Amino acid sequence: MAKLGNTPAKTVDVADSYAVRLMQHLVVPTFVIDPKRRVVIWNKACERLTGVAASEVIGTNKHWQAFYEAKRPCLADLVALDQPEQLPEFYSEYAARGHNGLGFSAENWCVMPKLGSQLYLAIDAGPIHDEAGNLIAVVETLRDLTDQKRAEMALKELATKDGLTGLSNRRSFDQMLMSEWARAQRTQKPLALLFVDVDHFKLFNDEHGHQTGDECLRAIARVVSRHAVRPLDLAGRYGGEEFALILPEMSRDDACAIAEEIRRAVMALQIAHGAHGAGDHVTLSVGVACHIPGEADDAPNGLLGAADQALYAAKRLGRNRVVCSERVLAEFAALGSDNGPVSGQVPAAAPRKSA
Repeated sequence: MAKLGNTPAKTVDVADSYAVRLMQHLVVPTFVIDPKRRVVIWNKACERLTGVAASEVIGTNKHWQAFYEAKRPCLADLVALDQPEQLPEFYSEYAARGHNGLGFSAENWCVMPKLGSQLYLAIDAGPIHDEAGNLIAVVETLRDLTDQKRAEMALKELATKDGLTGLSNRRSFDQMLMSEWARAQRTQKPLALLFVDVDHFKLFNDEHGHQTGDECLRAIARVVSRHAVRPLDLAGRYGGEEFALILPEMSRDDACAIAEEIRRAVMALQIAHGAHGAGDHVTLSVGVACHIPGEADDAPNGLLGAADQALYAAKRLGRNRVVCSERVLAEFAALGSDNGPVSGQVPAAAPRKSA
């Protein structure tokens, strides 16, 4: 077996030491690397946790293969290299307890290639020094927190999701809008917002009952959520029969195109309405606003107001349509006042610098 470092006679042979034999039978998954980051101990609990036998890694630098598919340092490697600055690059949660001192702690999801399933591991790694202060080994211990993490994620999801539709709830929407507003202000890129409202939904409930109304809302929520495809897009239930879609870094014209896709997709569902005063099938009205926040824009109230006004205009002009804010609102207002309510296709949006 390898020895812990290359110090003179005081170095204890790993294979014969009582401490090593004890470590081999610890219930805590543990492995040890030497200063050259070669594995010298891989205990039985570590074998059970990873599915990797000690014989596969002892004497090698391949311990990463037990946890990840692509080569990257484990926490013990960062301790051996004394590189706390790399912790944020590799771990979602981490703490450094001093250079050449007590080591590092971290948590993250590991893919566990031999097991074929992901585990969320809490990891501690600490250095062992000789009397002269030279590094002779790094010990890494592991705890499986997968069940706790999944329970935590489930609770978090319950706190942020709307119980009926599964979309983000109003609180989560408000938080995301503030976050994306601040980011748009820093990057000077547009932030688009859609308000989506089910036409004549009270009449639908009166005609078909609240249970069918809930089924209708769930069907529409599925359509809306299918259009929140990028990592930072967010689809939420804003309240009642109203939905909202946050689309960061998206132009007004692209946002209007998505709004039209949503409107058409709901029409294609052919959900029967038929209540007096409504059409044969359920339709949507959509208001769209887009803006690049300036330095003085400390809150997205203007964006919310513009989207709400656009939605109001869509309702007033006959429903089942998409209306984009500002100039298009003015054009719709003029069209409505001159010719009365209109129905049918959405007019082309006029170009503008921001909206």
